[in-house]
Amino acid sequence: MFRGQEATDEYIPWDTAPYSLNYELSEDQKRLSNQLVENYKNGIDSLVYAVCGSGKTEICLEIIRYCIENGLRVGFAVPRKDVCVELFYRYNEIFKENIITAVYGGHTRYIEGDLVVLTTHQLFRYEHYFDLLIMDEIDAFPFKGSDILHAFFKRSLKKNYILLTATPSDELIEYFKKPGRALLELFSRFHGHPLPVPKVIKGNSIYLNYKLLKEVGRFLKSFKQIFIFTPTIDMSIIIYRFLAIFYPHGRYINSKCENREEIIKSFRTRKYRYLVATAVLERGVTVKDLQVIVYRADHPIYDSYSLIQIAGRVGRKKDAPEGEVIFLARENNKEIKRAVEEISTANKKVQNLL
Repeated sequence: MFRGQEATDEYIPWDTAPYSLNYELSEDQKRLSNQLVENYKNGIDSLVYAVCGSGKTEICLEIIRYCIENGLRVGFAVPRKDVCVELFYRYNEIFKENIITAVYGGHTRYIEGDLVVLTTHQLFRYEHYFDLLIMDEIDAFPFKGSDILHAFFKRSLKKNYILLTATPSDELIEYFKKPGRALLELFSRFHGHPLPVPKVIKGNSIYLNYKLLKEVGRFLKSFKQIFIFTPTIDMSIIIYRFLAIFYPHGRYINSKCENREEIIKSFRTRKYRYLVATAVLERGVTVKDLQVIVYRADHPIYDSYSLIQIAGRVGRKKDAPEGEVIFLARENNKEIKRAVEEISTANKKVQNLL
């Protein structure tokens, strides 16, 4: 029986959750997937420490199916609306016979479903509700450092939770190494190729602008699409206007753009060859054959965690697993060095396992 994708006024739980993927999970993904189910059955909370592009969404499919088929309430929470919408569409494609409900600001008419995909702000609507709550991007703004959102998270739990992140803090890792909790690690991307190690280019503003033009031109000549990250909204507009003098078919995107979904859709269809972006594209967006430049990577707004996430936008497709990441900076500061070091270390761990 096909249930469709539209929720009804009265939600009726479904007792089956067949899902479909057009590719096989890797052995590492299957191992973590099975472990998550076993941990949940044993009442154990899990932290999944997995590199960008390792397939954290797919790793959770079996535990989501287990919960739905056993009449348990399951939620998948992320800090940002854009990522919530992206996940909603992905899970609708995977669980075609189930009701997947998206709950975020301005989209709260229906709040129940076989799987509830929601922003962390919307957790306040659920008191002791979720038998399983999966939390992705726990290190991202605005969840990171927010006591209120952490309180919403704890209040919404009825049983256990799973945390997903590519950049856990040392404190979080130590917490999940304690008895009664589980730390699961995955350093290989689903296609087996390593993460791109960023190339750092240093210089003054004039030199950085010159290198920006040169690198953008090089990528465009190779018919590559580009994300150019800037630390502030004003800078995203300034850099876009500067690039537009030399290279047409670009666009800027930031949190003040109300038509972000339309801009991203146009980028996917190659109407735009490059996007100058703030942190709104730091997570959750997957584009084939993407190249990334971070302008002023040494700006205080960027820590090693955000730089690693940005680098993780590259090489996320099986048929285009490689790409370049370039950090343009006035100085090679400690956050840049740490990001490069952690990516290199993750790649070495994968090689050691082969």
